[in-house]
Amino acid sequence: MNRRQSAAVGRRSLDRILTSYRKAAIRRPPKGWIRAIRDALGMTAEQLGERMHITQPSVQRLELSEAQGAIQLNTLRRAAEALGCEVVYALVPRKTLRETYDEAAKAVARREFGRISHSMALEEQAVEDEDEDEDERLRRYIAEELDPREIWARRP
Repeated sequence: MNRRQSAAVGRRSLDRILTSYRKAAIRRPPKGWIRAIRDALGMTAEQLGERMHITQPSVQRLELSEAQGAIQLNTLRRAAEALGCEVVYALVPRKTLRETYDEAAKAVARREFGRISHSMALEEQAVEDEDEDEDERLRRYIAEELDPREIWARRP
């Protein structure tokens, strides 16, 4: 299996896994998960602090840090352990990885075709291929010629 095929298999596999995350659309509570779970359990900040071996003001700081999106993962894991929870960490793409890849690849291919067409027109070598539509030419170029690493090497 070559690099291109391996990447495509990886995208499909991750897309299947990430679909459930995207559908769940779980958002962090406004005051953060630590505070929400602690409150739901009826646990005080002082009691959580005892379980984490930190002070009550430190619990308040870490809850604020989480709510602001600045908490460190290892601190979040320690709090989760003290609350009887696990940290689930994931990057969830807004679109499927395939859609993201295909859009970027098409943009690069269109730029490349535009550059080539312009050069050929200047040299009066423009080739008209009425039988093959643009989408088919792009698909073939992406599948056969475009190095997947080049897609991300260029700015959109």
